[in-house]
This record gives sequence, structure tokens and C-alpha cells, in this order.
Amino acid sequence: MLRFLTLGPKGGNHGFVLRRYLAAHGLRLQERAIIGYVQDFHDGAGQVMAGEADFLLQCAVHPAAPEITGRYRNSLFVVDAFVSPSQPMALLRSTHPAAAEGEAHDAVGLQPATEHYVDLSRWPNRVFEPTVSKVGEGLLCGRYAAGIAFESLARDYPDRLQIVQPIGAVCDAWIVYGPRPVDRGQTLVWTSSPAAALFKEIDDDAVANRR
Repeated sequence: MLRFLTLGPKGGNHGFVLRRYLAAHGLRLQERAIIGYVQDFHDGAGQVMAGEADFLLQCAVHPAAPEITGRYRNSLFVVDAFVSPSQPMALLRSTHPAAAEGEAHDAVGLQPATEHYVDLSRWPNRVFEPTVSKVGEGLLCGRYAAGIAFESLARDYPDRLQIVQPIGAVCDAWIVYGPRPVDRGQTLVWTSSPAAALFKEIDDDAVANRR
């Protein structure tokens, strides 16, 4: 079976998107593919380069993406890229007693890529976490007063979290790395993609408007 790695934990956004990606390719879990989770992308890159795993998935806006693509450029290669929505997110408020004490009362927890999703001016103290899942953990234990986390947490823990502002699903670009290059020096473009159809639609409209 093909072994795909991505950033943990299991219930995080990387795993959510990877499962969608494998389903789109018809790679049924436990039949044709398995998913492994790493806490650090360098660990995942090392496993692929050592032949201990086959592919690594990373969100293109993750802060570690430039370093992974640059540091391992001669032995870890981009083999695919795609777009996918995330799990729905929201700005949540913690009702844990610790969230109202000390520095936590004006702190907001964030994964860096989510920092500009909503107005956070009410919370001047920003605490950055490596994943959205970690933000959720911080909210549940009152590490900060508010944070951008998965909206489902508010449904799972209605006595500990409140939705301040829904954000919804955010569509990001995703990178798949593998041990061998696939481009052969060429630019690989999906010319029948939805983007190609959009290019044609806009171009056709422009031509029609010039007539």
C-alpha cells in the first residue's frame, strides 16, 4: 500500500484534506493507501527520502513550506498540487475560568496562516500555534480568551466554547511531495481543469463585449 504522511493530529485539517485527496484518486484507505501523521514536516521529509514513506502532503501556506521545498530540493520533489477547502472554522471564545485571568484575557490563539481571516483587534496579545488543532486545545484549557479553531469544537464542547464569528471553509493550495521528480523539465499544467474552463469563459465574455 502507498504510505502518505501529513501533519498531525489525526483530526486536524491536513488529515481531513489528505483523506479527500485519496478519495478523489480512488485510493481506498487500508486497501490501497495508509495515512501516517508527523509532528514536524522535516520528520516527514526525512521519512520519504529514506524510503520509509511514499508521499508527504503539506498546505502551501504553512510557514514551513518554503523551507521544505528549498532545503530538500535535490531529494524531495513536488509531484502534485491541488486546491481544497478546509474544515469550517470560526473565531471562538473560551469560557474556561483561566481564560479570564492574567495575560490570557486579552490573548488570541492562531495558526499563522489564519491571522487575517477576521478582525482580531479586541485581543492584542497573539499566541501562535503550529496547527489549528493546537489552537482548539488551547481554548479548551483556557490558555487564551479567543482563537480561530474548527467550528465543530463549539458543538462538541458547548459548555466551554462559544462562536464569536463563523468563518467557514477556506480554500487553500496543497502540495504533494515524493521521492522522484515528475516534471522532466517541463511545466505540467492541467489544461482541461476548472481553471482552464474559467479562463475560457472570461475570455469568451471579453470577446463578446468587444463586438
